[in-house]
Amino acid sequence: MNLVLDIAWTHVSSRARQTVFAVAGVATGVGFSIMMAALMEGSQDDFMRQLINALPHITVSDERRLPPRQPAETVYAAAEIHGLTPEARRKGIKNPLAILASLEAWLPGAAAPSVQTKGILRYASRDVPATITAIDPQREPKVSQLATQMRQGTLASLYRTSNALILGDRLAEKIGARIGSNLTIQTPAGSQLNAQVVGMSHTGVRPVDEATAYALIKTGQIIEQQTGIVNEIRVRVREPLQARAVATRIEEEIGYKAVSWQEAHEDLLSSFTIRNIIMYTVVGAILLVASFGTYNIISTITHEKARDIAIMKSLGLSERTVRSVFVIEALMIGVAGGVVGFALGYLLCVALGSIEIKNPFIDANRLPLSYSTWHYAIALAVALVSSLAAGYLPARKAARVHPVDIIRGAT
Repeated sequence: MNLVLDIAWTHVSSRARQTVFAVAGVATGVGFSIMMAALMEGSQDDFMRQLINALPHITVSDERRLPPRQPAETVYAAAEIHGLTPEARRKGIKNPLAILASLEAWLPGAAAPSVQTKGILRYASRDVPATITAIDPQREPKVSQLATQMRQGTLASLYRTSNALILGDRLAEKIGARIGSNLTIQTPAGSQLNAQVVGMSHTGVRPVDEATAYALIKTGQIIEQQTGIVNEIRVRVREPLQARAVATRIEEEIGYKAVSWQEAHEDLLSSFTIRNIIMYTVVGAILLVASFGTYNIISTITHEKARDIAIMKSLGLSERTVRSVFVIEALMIGVAGGVVGFALGYLLCVALGSIEIKNPFIDANRLPLSYSTWHYAIALAVALVSSLAAGYLPARKAARVHPVDIIRGAT
């Protein structure tokens, strides 16, 4: 084995210029593939983090995914009732406090009551429709990041005055309101309610910041004109990826519709899958192009070392041993290119991360990058496989050549 390594090293080092270009080709492919993977995964993780933190992981509403079974359907297997609706249905979740207590007994996270309602905010002759989320300021920090997303004021500011509101910063900008501004809420029933702005929040999700206001549960019940109503339970789990399974169990236990963040954003998640396929395809294409450089150098070495091959086979080296020489040469180039590519990829990521972005439409001022050892491991593995494949084909051809034909100068 030492002889094979020595011969391979001699071949590679004797063609230093071509070897350097081959290593540079592999290094370029590895470096840029690491950079692209870090950039695309980092941007995806940053978007997902903002998306998940902007809203609770699970939202339990007062709706039902399926209508409740009727007594006739329970007694008679052949009975099916469709389109049955009561004349009047009382809004809200029945016995919300009891449901909260039962959920908190097993839930791997926290839950909080809420009232979701609609209204028109009127200020300075401007009317803007808004979603009003009535919350419990003491329990809300357990189910959302709203407390850390406050730009002005705090959640406790809702206790400062009657009918206090926390506005999304873009919503406040749209109507021209500031802290202390008095505005009017036009309720769905047609009545009006005076309110005061006591805080501003910023989630980073534009649709939320442009159309959401937060109030106390009592204020939401006044807007809905229904005492004690709770029409939503906001849930946050310790592991966001478990949200779908937890939502399914909640539905089975209480019967109300529970929507996880995965279900609410299925279209975005499917687009991420397509995006990842595109990313890995591009990265693979970069490494494939780099492997052509390895193929070229190994083919050149094989052609120029034809007499060396004849001598080796004349001395009794088997085809397998000769083939191993050129395969090892390709692996040497792949390993060297991978190591240099590691440094290049890291430097490219650092350079991208140092670029400052000034854009009023996005919150981040730096490109989000994901530094992961998997990016380096996958890039090196693909580089070695492509280098091995690029070296095997000319090695196989070289090992099959008869030594007598080479010595006689036959082509």
